[in-house]
Amino acid sequence: MSMQLSAHLPALQIVVPLIVAPLSLLLRNPRLIWMAAFAATATCLGIAVALYSQVLQQGEIRYFMGGWAPPIGIEYRIDQFNALMLILVSLVGTVVLPFARTSVDKEISRQRQPMFWTAWMLCFTGLLGIVATGDAFNVFVFLEVSSLATYAMIAAGKDRRGLTSAYQYLIMGTIGATFILIGIGLLYMLTGTLNMADLAARLPDVTQPRTLKTAFVFIVVGCSLKLALFPLHLWMPNAYAFAPSAVTAFIAATATKVSIYVMLRFFYTIFGAEFSFGTMPLGEVLMILALVAMFSGSLVAVFEQNVKRMLAYSSVAQIGYIMLGISLATTTGLAAGMLHLFNHALIKGALFMAIGAVVYRTGSAQLDQLAGLGKKMPWTMAGFVAAGLCLIGVPLTTGFLSKWYLVTASFDAGRTVIPVMILISSLLAVIYIWKVVETVYFKPALALKPGQEAITEAPLSLLVPLWVMVAINFGFGLQGSVIWQTVLQAARQLAGES
Repeated sequence: MSMQLSAHLPALQIVVPLIVAPLSLLLRNPRLIWMAAFAATATCLGIAVALYSQVLQQGEIRYFMGGWAPPIGIEYRIDQFNALMLILVSLVGTVVLPFARTSVDKEISRQRQPMFWTAWMLCFTGLLGIVATGDAFNVFVFLEVSSLATYAMIAAGKDRRGLTSAYQYLIMGTIGATFILIGIGLLYMLTGTLNMADLAARLPDVTQPRTLKTAFVFIVVGCSLKLALFPLHLWMPNAYAFAPSAVTAFIAATATKVSIYVMLRFFYTIFGAEFSFGTMPLGEVLMILALVAMFSGSLVAVFEQNVKRMLAYSSVAQIGYIMLGISLATTTGLAAGMLHLFNHALIKGALFMAIGAVVYRTGSAQLDQLAGLGKKMPWTMAGFVAAGLCLIGVPLTTGFLSKWYLVTASFDAGRTVIPVMILISSLLAVIYIWKVVETVYFKPALALKPGQEAITEAPLSLLVPLWVMVAINFGFGLQGSVIWQTVLQAARQLAGES
């Protein structure tokens, strides 16, 4: 029985949370819904770990949905890279959900919670589906499932600015998805297949290079919109600032990272590195945009007064780091970019949970409202500082690990100026993190308004997930060589070197 079950793990990875989504509407009771959602995400985490173990032991996993082999049927294909991505999405979902239970109760009315949890599980399902599928059109379908659910979640909070933020994200996201769909349609026109492996096999024989290049450009632009690559990031700051705190923590750690995964899958698996970085001048373009993102995002963050928006612009800069590694067009550069992808997901999850705990107690993410919170919410703010150190890249943290390998990859590629720019950009991160530290620890607390309750430490239901995420960050930092070798092996497989 266990052997039969293990053979269907790729399908169960998607089916389990998909079942819980409509079940959320039927249960109606928020406590029961949360229990079902947590059970589903924890199960998905276990499945993801099992799939990664299988990949290491047996090699790439191919699963035919309904027993129909491609190109007629839809294939799920699991290798080391997307197995790690499945673990990342499931891990973040499992850690954030306990935080979300308390946070959502305060930020979303009880009668709207069943719909909210339905959208949450659909988003989670879509993200896992994007990563697991081996079919290009399925990528678009799951991308839309997760995106539509995300728009609904952003608009679900009590802050009405979330509606306009969700609408702006919807417009930008729809344009991005349309570009991706056009690119996939052009590939289908050229090859007659949507299976990624078949596309990779047939594209070298394509006799219409202009159409192929057009498809490539459409997909690159579409993915860039989805992952918020500068200058296509305008939807991100408001979406992160005005969404419910739990939603921000979840999508900041997963959604853009999965979009980067999609881009990498097209670059390496379908088009191939030689076409993406040789025939097309992708490396140079990405490098310029990445460097501008690193500095523009950090500079805006320095002057931002809303901490959620500050962290959103910080994400623009950190996405720049990821794309910088990819733009080097080397295996070590790719691995360094992938490593920063995983690390940034964990760091931003922790930072947004810390600010979510502040919002839970104070009702605001404005910097001036955080004055003196270091004494009133010591564990929350200590968690923020710890995650901030990871973001800056202090030694023994995840942030230091990935930035170190980005510097190493830059030297290996002969780009000796880039390490200096990484250092300067990291110093800008010190400035905006220090702004928060200075406010919470060195400024006097604000006087209470008439009728306002005294601010106290966040409840354990918020603190425990926050510190679990912080512990994961430092744990990964201390296991640097092991983590690097794991990611490097996945990068080599993606690049076709093993």
